Amino acid sequence: MSNGEVSWWSEEDVRSTLPKREATGHKGTYGTGLLLAGSRDMPGAALLAGIGALRSGIGKLVIGTDKEVIGHAVSIIPEATYLSDGLKKIGDSSAGLDSYKAAAAGPGIEPDSTTEAAIKQLLSSDVPLILDAGALSERSYPERQAPVILTPHLGEFSRITGMEIKVVKEDRAGHALSLAEKLGVTIVLKGNESVIAFPDGEVYQNPTGSSALAKGGTGDTLTGMMLGMLCCHKEENWKHAVLNAVHLHGACGEKWTETRSAHTLLAHELSDLLPEVWKGYE
Repeated sequence: MSNGEVSWWSEEDVRSTLPKREATGHKGTYGTGLLLAGSRDMPGAALLAGIGALRSGIGKLVIGTDKEVIGHAVSIIPEATYLSDGLKKIGDSSAGLDSYKAAAAGPGIEPDSTTEAAIKQLLSSDVPLILDAGALSERSYPERQAPVILTPHLGEFSRITGMEIKVVKEDRAGHALSLAEKLGVTIVLKGNESVIAFPDGEVYQNPTGSSALAKGGTGDTLTGMMLGMLCCHKEENWKHAVLNAVHLHGACGEKWTETRSAHTLLAHELSDLLPEVWKGYE
C-alpha cells in the first residue's frame, strides 16, 4: 500500500541536523512553547510532557492546565510559567497565541467540547501544532502554513480512522502516509520502529528504541520533547525537529537498557537520560 519510499532517520541524520546552541543566543532565540496538558485526574501528564519540553532546547515553556494541577506542578517544574485553565482560555480567545513559536495539546486532557474549542483556535493560528492523546479525534484539518503533527499509537490510529489494529499493522508506513496525505498533516505512528509520514509523501522509520518504552507516560514525554525541538530548531527545519525528537526519545530507551532491565523504566526518567544521550550526538 505504501506509495512512498521509506527511509531510516539515522544517527548521522541526527548529528547533521541538530541545532547548535549559539553563544550569543538567549531564551527568545529558542522560542516560547505552549503546552496544553494535564487535568484533575491526570496531572502527571503535564509534568512528563513539561519536563520533556524543558530538556529539549526550548527557550521558555508555558503550561496551560487546571488550577489544581498548577499547585502540584510548580514545585517539580519551577522553570515553567503557567496559564490557569489554559484549555478554556485558549478556546474562548481570552489568551492569545501570537507569542508562541510552537504548541502542543493532548496529554492528560479529555476529548470534550472544551478541548475541541481550544484546538479550533490553535488550528486557526499560524503556530506549529502537535496533537496527542486526548486531542486526537476524528476530524478534518484546515489548510495552513504551519505544520500539524498527530502522534497516535496504534490504538489511537485505529480510533481516529476506524481501521482495525491488525489491518494497520500489516502496512504501518502505507496507512500512516495515506492518512497524512488525506488530512494534510504529519503522522507519527508510535510503536516499535515508529513511522513518521509527512503530507508531501516523505516517509521515515525510526531505528532507535527498546521495549522499556512500552509503559504509560512515555508518549507524553515524546510530545514534550517534540515541542522543545520545534522551538529550538529553525522554523524551516521543522521536519528535522520531529524526526530528531522521535530518534532521541528512542535512544533514551536504549540507553536505559544498557545497564538496567527494560521492565523498570519510569517515563520521567527518559528526560533524565536525555542530556547524556543528546551530548553523544554533538
